[in-house]
Amino acid sequence: MFGYRVPAPDEAMLISGGRRGLGGAPFRVVTGHGKFVLPIFRKTRFLTLSMCESEVTETCVTKQGISLHVRAVIAFKVGNDTESIVNAGQRFLSDQDQMSVLTGRIFAGHLRAIIGSMTVEEIVTERQKLAAEVLDTSKLEMAKIGLIVDSLQIQSIDDGDTGYIDAMSAPHKAAIQRQAQIAQAQATQASVEAEQVAARNQAEYARQTAIVKAEYSAEVDRAQAQAAQAGPLAQAHAQQEVLAAQTELAERAARLREQQLVAEIVRPAEAEAERIKVLAAADAERMKIQAEAAASHDRVALDRMLIDQLPLIVKEAAGGLAGANVNVLNGADGLGEIAAGLVAQGLTILDSVRQNLSGQGGRSDEGPRGEEQPGGPLELQGPSGAGKDTAPQASATG
Repeated sequence: MFGYRVPAPDEAMLISGGRRGLGGAPFRVVTGHGKFVLPIFRKTRFLTLSMCESEVTETCVTKQGISLHVRAVIAFKVGNDTESIVNAGQRFLSDQDQMSVLTGRIFAGHLRAIIGSMTVEEIVTERQKLAAEVLDTSKLEMAKIGLIVDSLQIQSIDDGDTGYIDAMSAPHKAAIQRQAQIAQAQATQASVEAEQVAARNQAEYARQTAIVKAEYSAEVDRAQAQAAQAGPLAQAHAQQEVLAAQTELAERAARLREQQLVAEIVRPAEAEAERIKVLAAADAERMKIQAEAAASHDRVALDRMLIDQLPLIVKEAAGGLAGANVNVLNGADGLGEIAAGLVAQGLTILDSVRQNLSGQGGRSDEGPRGEEQPGGPLELQGPSGAGKDTAPQASATG
């Protein structure tokens, strides 16, 4: 529209003519919106509110009297408030480039003053402190001209040919170089150790591989040897089992033959020996009876008869023992027990015969010779069943 003016977002529109601005300013300040301006009667100018930059390169003398070349960069702008815009507009509206020049001069002066109160070591090591002090001392002065500083950066500090900074940094450089050498040596040592470890690992791997191969080869050889020996071993085991079976069979045959020899030779011999013992005992008894008969004249006929009958009794007893089927359980001890029983039985029969003959002698002193008297021959009966392990029984029939 004709006569309607709108400032840019980073500009302030200054309208002069007509009524004055606020606070007695010679112009009205419009920002962020448009305004109707009468042509001819009003004049409109624009002041930038964008960021500006000023570079400062200054030679400063430190507290120690050492000259330093300092380079700094200042970022500033016109303040957004109306007072700052009015102050900046009155000073820089006709030549806004002067803002950078003036700002640089202001900061150069403050920079020289601050550096003059500090040592080189403080300036080098505490650059942020230097910038903060320069900003604090220049803030009031910059506000008077309507400018605000956003940042101050110390770009470089150089002592020229004096070499003070280099001398100051020499110990640090030496320490850094020493640390670098140590680090390099450690890195080299670590590299060598790593190579040695890798070599050892390779050697160990090669050794283990060789061992495994040797074990596999030995295992294959053992398997082949076992396979080759399997047939002969099996044959040898079979022969060993056959020999064991033959040995056991021979032992059984020997035991059987031993039992047969005992049954055929030992047992009959033992029985014959016992029979001889019985005959000897009977003969001894006969001799005893004869002696007693010789000592007693009253019983001559009785004793004579007993003497005549005694061989027959012994003979019958021995014959019964020889023809009996005798199975002895306790060996020689059992056979002795049987013989002793037979002798005792013969003696008992003899006593019985004496008593019978004595009873008949009252009626007649003699009897017919060759006739059987009561209490006749001894009858020996064997067991009823053959092959049973029972002892023979002897009985006298009256």
